Amino acid sequence: MAADYDSEKKRKLGELCKKGINPYPYTFGRTHKASQVKDNYDSLEGKDVSVAGRIMQMRSFGKLVFATLDDVSGRIQVYASEADVGPEVLKSFETADLGDIIGATGKVTKTKKGEVSVAIKKWEMLAKSLRTLPEKFHGLEDTEIRYRKRYLDLLMNPESRKIAITRSRMVSAMREYFDRNEFFEVETPVLQPLYGGAAARPFITHHNALDTDLYLRIANELYLKRLIVGGLERVYEFSKDFRNEDIDSTHNPEFTQVEFYSAYWDYNNCMRFTEGILGHVVQKIHGTKKIQFRGKEISFEAPFKVVSLVGAIKEKSGEDVLSWTTDKQAVDAAKKHGLECKIPNRAHVIDALFDKYVQPELVQPTFLIDFPGFMCPLAKKKRGDERLAERFELFIGGGECGNSYSEINDPVFQRQKLEEQARELAGGDEEAMPLDEDFLESMEYGMPPTGGMGIGIDRLAIILTDSASIKEVILFPSMRPLDSERTAKEKATPKAVAEQKQREKEKTKATGSKKPERKSKTPRFAEELGEMPSI
Repeated sequence: MAADYDSEKKRKLGELCKKGINPYPYTFGRTHKASQVKDNYDSLEGKDVSVAGRIMQMRSFGKLVFATLDDVSGRIQVYASEADVGPEVLKSFETADLGDIIGATGKVTKTKKGEVSVAIKKWEMLAKSLRTLPEKFHGLEDTEIRYRKRYLDLLMNPESRKIAITRSRMVSAMREYFDRNEFFEVETPVLQPLYGGAAARPFITHHNALDTDLYLRIANELYLKRLIVGGLERVYEFSKDFRNEDIDSTHNPEFTQVEFYSAYWDYNNCMRFTEGILGHVVQKIHGTKKIQFRGKEISFEAPFKVVSLVGAIKEKSGEDVLSWTTDKQAVDAAKKHGLECKIPNRAHVIDALFDKYVQPELVQPTFLIDFPGFMCPLAKKKRGDERLAERFELFIGGGECGNSYSEINDPVFQRQKLEEQARELAGGDEEAMPLDEDFLESMEYGMPPTGGMGIGIDRLAIILTDSASIKEVILFPSMRPLDSERTAKEKATPKAVAEQKQREKEKTKATGSKKPERKSKTPRFAEELGEMPSI
């Protein structure tokens, strides 16, 4: 199928080539960005500068042609006057199209209307556009196109570009705070022989050379704890994680979080550190610790509010969840409150009660504490009440943004908790963790008291940019493939992958085995690394 080029743009491309002009040169000596010219007009007035960017607007007035160039910093007006450049240069400039990327050199000046501009002395084509930009006056408003073709969204919507830049600066500010507090940034495996560190269903893939199944990590927790055992007392990692779950306004199968661990801390230390790092980030980005999110003011001034999970559920719903000794009691309570739980056990019913009665009220930054111990396979028992665990979740704007524990460092107790998880996994809970013997062996060498936490980068970015959905803050969110994309993907599938699929079909046919029926409509990885699920 031929490329769907704009015929007039394609004709102009041919004309440039016939004249011996390379429409895609190697470089351009830009001296200033658009914002730098505008912000420093007083010192640059009358001086020559070189600017570059994409033409977003163009207006011709006979012997005067104006264009608006867009670069990462903003927009700047450039113009060519026949009196300055002559009729030949003016005519060539007038043939440039919206969407073309050009470089222009000229004198910094102001127009009669007072707009800072560059009066062109010379210009050159840097990248000839062959497709027509979306309608320019209202930006790109179709959310489906915005998410699928993020490059167009960034081109046409300055707000989308601002969100991307803010997220980047947020991560940089977090790194700055970690490094200031003597944390080491590390990297841990994305492909893991066993998944763990969270309650989630994993994606699975196959390594051909090793002839073994591997999992895309759902969390990096167990590897970071191995590093604590190894003597790296403070570590952090910005971790790309993958969970085979539904997609909604706060969930994407591929997401980013930062996890950090410090020897000799507990979850109280993590609370204080979290208050510090978030206050630092918000102040760095917004110049204040108070921001607007969905029409409400949120303050990141310390200390944050602390709320008891079991206490709040009892106050709002009347249910004493610590009195439940069987899953049946929990299921009966769920029916009484009209709740549906995908897995009928105490932990999932407690989550459902919390979602209905407590979570919507947690608008200001809040540490939610007092989780029942059976919900926390990696957290220590709470001092003073061993029915509970030393765990907190961070809530901001009514949504969960982080999770922290006083980490278990007793290898015998940790084994008991993970064996419980393994039984739940065998019993059908696809979000339970498997038994990781290597992790347990590392703990048996001795792990110091440790506090650890994970903070969701995407969810924090939603709040700091006042966005409506996680798809706004992830540059390339997971989307349901279009029919055309499915066809193109089938044609592009590597031969080795196709052969692997055929071997698996033959193996299944020979053994008579079948894949287990899925409980969720969310499909698993298609057995090869890199193939995103069809949602």
